[in-house]
Amino acid sequence: MNIKLMAVSALLLGAFVSCNEKKEVDKPVLETEQAFDYSVDQFADIKILRYQIPGFDELSLKEKKLVYYLTQAGLSGRDIIWDQNYRHNLAIRNALESIYTNYTGDKNTADWMAFEVYLKRLWFSNGIHHHYSNDKIKPEFSSEYLKFLLAETDTELQGEAFDVIFNDKDNKKVNKKKGVDIVASSAVNFYDPSITDAEVEAFYKKAYKGPKGQPVETGLNSKLVKENGQLVEKVWKSGGLYGEAIDEIIKWLEKAQEVAENEKQAKTLGLLIEYYKTGSLDTWDQYCIEWATTTSGNIDWINGFIEVYNDPKGYKGSYESIVQIKDFEMSRQMSVLSENAQWFEDNAPLLQEHKKKEVVGVSYKTVNVAGEAGDASPSTPIGVNLPNNNWIRQQHGSKSVSLGNIINAYNHAGGTGRLKEFANDEEEVALEKQYGEIADKLHTALHEVIGHASGQINPGIGQPKETLKNYASTIEEGRADLIGLYYLMDPKLQELGLVDDWEKVGKAAYDGYIRNGLMTQLIRINLGDDIEEDHMVNRQWVSAWAYEKGKADNVIEKITRDGKTYFNINDYQKLRELFGQLLQETQRMKSEGDFKAAQDLVEGYGVKVDQAIHAEVLERNSQFSSAPYSGFVNPVLVAEVDDAGEITDVKVTQPDNFESQMLEYADKFHFLKAQVLEAVN
Repeated sequence: MNIKLMAVSALLLGAFVSCNEKKEVDKPVLETEQAFDYSVDQFADIKILRYQIPGFDELSLKEKKLVYYLTQAGLSGRDIIWDQNYRHNLAIRNALESIYTNYTGDKNTADWMAFEVYLKRLWFSNGIHHHYSNDKIKPEFSSEYLKFLLAETDTELQGEAFDVIFNDKDNKKVNKKKGVDIVASSAVNFYDPSITDAEVEAFYKKAYKGPKGQPVETGLNSKLVKENGQLVEKVWKSGGLYGEAIDEIIKWLEKAQEVAENEKQAKTLGLLIEYYKTGSLDTWDQYCIEWATTTSGNIDWINGFIEVYNDPKGYKGSYESIVQIKDFEMSRQMSVLSENAQWFEDNAPLLQEHKKKEVVGVSYKTVNVAGEAGDASPSTPIGVNLPNNNWIRQQHGSKSVSLGNIINAYNHAGGTGRLKEFANDEEEVALEKQYGEIADKLHTALHEVIGHASGQINPGIGQPKETLKNYASTIEEGRADLIGLYYLMDPKLQELGLVDDWEKVGKAAYDGYIRNGLMTQLIRINLGDDIEEDHMVNRQWVSAWAYEKGKADNVIEKITRDGKTYFNINDYQKLRELFGQLLQETQRMKSEGDFKAAQDLVEGYGVKVDQAIHAEVLERNSQFSSAPYSGFVNPVLVAEVDDAGEITDVKVTQPDNFESQMLEYADKFHFLKAQVLEAVN
């Protein structure tokens, strides 16, 4: 699970690696003594930032080699996420990049500038669908202009791959709306276009589930296709689908295994290599167990087909890679949460039968990212909690990490404009400025370490993707959010030494969550649209449910002043009680597999938008130039070698701009050329 930050003020987002949320922060800019330029570019609704890698120069040469090899392995799979996101993405990217590098005509026209923005948006989203809304990105140039550019640069793009850029086909990458065939209406490339929701249900009902009590993540690493009228899985492995890129991943992982920090780490890498070679989900589980229990060493990684948010059915994992270096001081400060995980479970407002009697080892660390790829880049998580397989988490524990240097970059690239516009009063602004950052960090930690680890499913009840179906992800993210919210207003945090004033931290957290859930996150969607992204949906149903249930006691007050709407919390303790009630109910839904209750909650509170409020929010937000979404270029790791070709050092440099890095990646890590040819022909 992973959390990805988005930019409205005081976003308290939920989740780490089955949380694929990307967050941006519109907060007070932190003062820094170091003159580092975090800003790279801004276009459309996106800003591009840089991040640093604190502590890299202090690593040993062997550790630097390990980081370098792991980042190269991650980037080697970059093409995979493009093809997973949509079947024509690689062909379109290949053609547009050819135009970009070879066109010698007038580049000062409105059409050319629109072309550049469109290409940048595709780079950012790893395809033609918006990284967050899942809507197809519409070009602001004509099909005739693109034909002109193709002819001018002797570039080929024709048929459906050309037409889909401009027509209304495949408009939604992931469609989880009630009442539609969510497989047939989703453009994501996990299923042949002719396959229906019912066919997927029937296929995976009979598919291999793994040993009793230890289910594998069925369907995680394959595409479901039709051959001679029969459904068949095409497994992503060496010699299988995506084999060319996976062989490159394996090559670099084998180099990484040679410089592993210890024997257990080497064994873990060996299992990952075996998994990529065989495609065995049983091997994947063995790898996940070893990875979750490998806690020594300064370097760690995430690599594989992991998050299932891009699959409307919740089976298929998107490719991603994150390479991490421990932040020792912050990890020591935050480890207190994992050490007290049982206390939080015992004192949670869950029904007794839904509580775990023993919470198994949740490892929580702050790390610094050294490189990202796939679904984690350019739009990155701020935290990760893995593995996702529930029985492994229960029996062997999990790892939760906060991406410290990513959060730091957000904090240094923010502002205060939206905060002042949408906060009800100066007290709310002051609380956010003083306590918002620690509230965010703690909410992230509580969400991941305590939230995703809490609660248990009743005996005989299937996994949430089977029982709660298309509502499983948003219910899980909301449930973990609610754990965090409930404990953010608890003096235990001060007792543990995590905060200096638990009440003010809690108030800042609650203010920010309600402000975002009921108003400011709406800047990300078009007027008239429903909310569809799982994390946005969960933030609205949590906030809207609490607002409605607290009306009788005026817990959250809707205020209109000078034609503007604000939400003010009048009773923080009663709001905490409401969060606790909703937490108990969402855990019950998960524990008992109550699809109807989950559907009623999500559809009743999380999807539909108050159009008057939405129009007002968009109007009030129009004064701000800062883009609502952010992502990152990666630092460039440069291996220095001697005459014998041996690495003698690894240096960190920063890319000059977004486009140069994207073109470099396309040149060095373009291994799925067959997919391009197939789409073109």
